[in-house]
Amino acid sequence: MSNLSVAKGSCLCTAVSLSATSIDRHIAACHCSMCRKWGGGALLAVECGSDVSFQGEENIGIYQSSEWAERGFCKQCGSHLFYRLKQNNQYYIPAGIFDNDEGLVFEHQVFIDEKPAYYSFANETKNITGAELFAQFAPPSS
Repeated sequence: MSNLSVAKGSCLCTAVSLSATSIDRHIAACHCSMCRKWGGGALLAVECGSDVSFQGEENIGIYQSSEWAERGFCKQCGSHLFYRLKQNNQYYIPAGIFDNDEGLVFEHQVFIDEKPAYYSFANETKNITGAELFAQFAPPSS
């Protein structure tokens, strides 16, 4: 998998900045109802693994959005900072936060079955339903 090395970015007001040592260059759009409520539309994010560091942590608010994940935001300007899977500390960071978006490619959409009819992306992408996504994380059956 091709990755960009050390990506840096910040929230809108710059009270929080972040750096990720490696990000997957493939952008995913999440159409789940929680992501749409959180930002008013699909969340466009990149997977950043667990090696993400933040400066200005006192300005980060955390919302426990499910048993398995939490969402971070700037307490000052409200910018969305991350979606984090608790079990493996995996960060998904909105693509627009990064200072340099060169090399990023819109590659797939998840929860395509929850996407409302009032918008559509023109890009050709791999589309995954919510059930298909959860199946990827399910423990192997014996």
